[in-house]
Amino acid sequence: MNARAIRSKAAWSMAALALAVVMFAVIDILALVAGKGAAALNGSLFTTMTTGIAGGLQNAIYGTFALVGLGIVLSVPIGVLAGVYGALFAPDPVAKFFRFVAEVMAGVPSIVIGYFGYTMLVVAWGFGFSLLAGGISLAILMLPYIVRATESTIRQLPHGYMEGARALGITPADAFRTILWKPALPGVLTGVLLAISIGLGETAPLLYTAGWSNFDPNWQLTKNPIGYLTYVVWTYLNEPYSAAHRLAYAAALLLTALVLLLHVAAKGLQRSTPSQ
Repeated sequence: MNARAIRSKAAWSMAALALAVVMFAVIDILALVAGKGAAALNGSLFTTMTTGIAGGLQNAIYGTFALVGLGIVLSVPIGVLAGVYGALFAPDPVAKFFRFVAEVMAGVPSIVIGYFGYTMLVVAWGFGFSLLAGGISLAILMLPYIVRATESTIRQLPHGYMEGARALGITPADAFRTILWKPALPGVLTGVLLAISIGLGETAPLLYTAGWSNFDPNWQLTKNPIGYLTYVVWTYLNEPYSAAHRLAYAAALLLTALVLLLHVAAKGLQRSTPSQ
């Protein structure tokens, strides 16, 4: 065996070992969450509000859906329109600038978004800890993923779609409206689902913008704190009480299951996106 073959075999062995280490860590975490979370699940968990460090997770579940839902309502229209503009209408320098900004936004630590939300939304604009402040913060985090998914999906569509439209004298706007949006839809929805999964798992920006509440959301947008599942995981694991730990593991299991379902759905949609 020559030196090149030996180096190749050593590199592949190291890669396999690294993969095994990562898989062991992931499986260990999932097993811990699934085991302790499943033991804490019961019917009252979904129908009872949190009381101190005990009770159920009804208020946190409703609050999580409200925050992520508002974030999606705010980010999807802007993100999709920005992605379409960057893929079809923007000159190359402008499109590159949009992609650069989206990449920078995707790399900004969520704690920075939380600090921005606290100083601007909670304090300067007077929203207080609220659904609106938390929803806007999540929308800022979700936005770059939707923009990038939309633009890359449209750019990856077969060139014949746009070439045929141009040959018929159809404008880019009409071409997108009549031809491109249907094959692009699965890829756009994939980006939206991934953005939702990211929003579900965020804690830092919500600690500074949504606060916490033991009560169900009353849909007051400002100056009214709201509960959410990641707060339970983050806070209750640090409590010295078994009841708090059970709630934390149950919340972690619910979040893990939701994110897993979203990723499975995203993979299914990704397979139906046409390729060049």
